[in-house]
Amino acid sequence: MLQVLARRGDLGVTEISHELAVHKSTVSRLLGTLEARGLVEQTSHRGRYRLGYGVVQLAEGVSKKHDMNVVDREVCSALAEDVGETVNVAVRQGRTIVTIDQVIGSSQVTTVNWVGQHNAMHSTAAGKVFLAHLPPAELRTFLDEKLERFTEFTIVDPAAMEAELAATRESGYARTIDEQEVGLAAVAAPIRALDGRVIAALVVSGPSFRINDEAVPEIAERLLSAAAEISERNGYPKAG
Repeated sequence: MLQVLARRGDLGVTEISHELAVHKSTVSRLLGTLEARGLVEQTSHRGRYRLGYGVVQLAEGVSKKHDMNVVDREVCSALAEDVGETVNVAVRQGRTIVTIDQVIGSSQVTTVNWVGQHNAMHSTAAGKVFLAHLPPAELRTFLDEKLERFTEFTIVDPAAMEAELAATRESGYARTIDEQEVGLAAVAAPIRALDGRVIAALVVSGPSFRINDEAVPEIAERLLSAAAEISERNGYPKAG
C-alpha cells in the first residue's frame, strides 16, 4: 500500500483496493493502522490518502545517504555557514510541525536539536508558513480552536494571527521572536513542490539577541534564496 501511494500519489480506498486486488474493508483497516502511526495521512479531501512523514523515520533506518529531495543537505549546510545559525527543515503533521532535518550553525550559542520534535503551528515560524498558505476555510477551522499560549509573546488572538499571516504572505517569509519560548527566534520560508504546494519550511533559528529586528531582513534574503533553490530542485519553476 505504501508503494502504491508513493507511485501514484493521493488515492482513495476503492482505488487502492483495485490496485492491490484486496477487499476494501481490509484496505480501510490497514490504512487506519498506518494513519495512527503517521505513515499515511488523509488529504484535505477526506477519504483520500497520501504518504505521511512517518516514513522519514523508516527511511533513516535504511541509509543516511538517501535523503528525501525536500531535504537538500548541500543547500542547508551552505545557508547555515552563511548566516552562522542553525538551519532546520520542518513539515506539517496535523496541527503541529515536526523537524525532519537540522544543520548546526557556526555560532557558539545555538539552539537545541529539534529533529523529531513536534511543535505548535501558531507559535513557530515554520508553522506560520503553512498556516499562511492554507485555504481560507481550513485556516478558519484552525483558528476557531483555542490557540495555546506558551509565552507572553505568543499570538493567540485569531484576528492578530490573520494579520500576522497576511504579512507572511506579503514578505514571503514568517518570523517568531520569543513566541515558542523566551530567548528563541526563527525565520522560515516555504519549500514548494512542482505544483506550487508548500511541502516543507526552511528555518533559520537561534537566540533572539542575534535574530532580532535588525538582523532579520538580511537573514530572510539568504533564507528565501536557499528555499527557492531547494524548491527548484523539487521541480518548482524558477522565479522570473
